[in-house]
Amino acid sequence: MRSLMGLTIVAVGLGLAQPVHAEAASNQSITDILPLFAKNHCEDVKVPAEQLFCGDGELNASGDRLSRAIAERLNRLPNRRLAIEENAEWIRDRNSSCGILGRQPIRIDDIKAVRDCLLKETEERIAILTDPNFDCLAVHTTAGLLICSDPTLALAKEELNEKVMAVIARLKDDDERDAFEEFERWTRERDRKCGLDNKDNVPLAELSSSEGCLSEYFARRIAEVTAAKGDSKKLFGRQHPSPAPNADAVDLCVAQIHSAGSCGNFIAVNRVSQVRGNETNDGAEVTSAIEMVVLSPFTACSPIASGCTGTCWDLKAGRPKSVPGSHEQFQVGYRVRIEKSFAFQKKDDGWHCSATTMQPVEVGLALSGP
Repeated sequence: MRSLMGLTIVAVGLGLAQPVHAEAASNQSITDILPLFAKNHCEDVKVPAEQLFCGDGELNASGDRLSRAIAERLNRLPNRRLAIEENAEWIRDRNSSCGILGRQPIRIDDIKAVRDCLLKETEERIAILTDPNFDCLAVHTTAGLLICSDPTLALAKEELNEKVMAVIARLKDDDERDAFEEFERWTRERDRKCGLDNKDNVPLAELSSSEGCLSEYFARRIAEVTAAKGDSKKLFGRQHPSPAPNADAVDLCVAQIHSAGSCGNFIAVNRVSQVRGNETNDGAEVTSAIEMVVLSPFTACSPIASGCTGTCWDLKAGRPKSVPGSHEQFQVGYRVRIEKSFAFQKKDDGWHCSATTMQPVEVGLALSGP
């Protein structure tokens, strides 16, 4: 079973809209429309959709079922980042389609219509999440779409996922989180080696040359996991020096920095790609673009922000900027892109990353917030 970390993500994922407050526009009180509002102290809830889930009995029960459906999906998926991103996008679309728009207040006369819409959308979402085929249909990466379009590759991916999940299921807390993060790094490395990185807008028909590489990857990894016989130490936590100073080496370096700062509780790496590199006999500098996605809220100018993304942020501008005392927060689903140079030293056993922090960054952009 997934640890408390996964369930925390589910809870956070249900509250992505911006705060609004009901305005009195009729003779009805909010407690007339939302019978549980006072009992559940829903006035303390600052998220508009969640005020309705808090105060209405049917929505409350439906929200509980949705949480369980999301948790069950996370339990069967090794890549929780994609599920969290997809869920965050659905919540934004749900709120918009139900008339919850940014910080605009909900008129009290509109609460019933919004409530009915939320209930319909939630029940439909529960039905979708419980269909295992949705896991493949919901992918939005080029590699994921290519794999799902080929039954042989889709079955191989499912087999690998099941074997990896069986190993990780025996782990707890930080070991479980670190294993999931390392497995996601396997996937990013796979996409780079198979020519699928930064191919978001390329038609699948033009990527057929990558199918053989994907097939080889799955066969090799399945054999590796099978040979480990359930021993996680033979699969995870065996980070070696890199054979070359490239994007794979930077990905490993970022993983080590994030692990030391417990960044996996708040942010996950989405993509690492090399921008430029300069190599000498015994040293190298590799500038890479790193894309990350927020898993749990944190303040935009805080130790988490600077330690995990390399800088503080001005979220209104979407740019790096130190704003001491700011209360702006990254919410679940925000995506952050930075460019940073990493120094490497060449030793007898390979290339070692000299960077121990994410600071400083050369370029930064925060986008796609809720």
